[in-house]
Amino acid sequence: MTSPAGAGSAAEGGGDGGSAGDAASGPPLSEVADDAVAWLRGFQAERGTSVAVVHHLGRSGARIVAIGPDGRFGDAVVESVAAAEQVCRRAGVEMKSWDRETSGLVAITPADRKKMAGTGR
Repeated sequence: MTSPAGAGSAAEGGGDGGSAGDAASGPPLSEVADDAVAWLRGFQAERGTSVAVVHHLGRSGARIVAIGPDGRFGDAVVESVAAAEQVCRRAGVEMKSWDRETSGLVAITPADRKKMAGTGR
C-alpha cells in the first residue's frame, strides 16, 4: 500500500479490518485487503466523508484511490477488483468513477507532483 498524499499507512489507520467475523459484509478478505479496510477507515476518520475510485491494474490486482473532502488522496493496492469493491463497502466509503466531477475533487500539491515524477512543465 502506498499513500502518495501523506494519508499514512494501514497501521496508522487503526480499526479492525472487519474480515472473517464480518460475515454480513461478504466472504473473508485476504490479509492485504483486510489491511486496506483498516487504512480506508482511518483515512475517512482523519479526513471526513471520502469517496474512492477502484482501478483495475491487470494481473497486479486493483488500486483503491481514496479522496477526502479536502482534496487529499491516498491509495492501496489489493489482489482484485472484487476485493477492492468489498474493501470500500466494509469501510463505508462510496465508490465513484474517474469522471470530471471526481477528478475535480483531487488537490495535487507540489510535493505530489515531485513524488509522481512529473516533467516539471
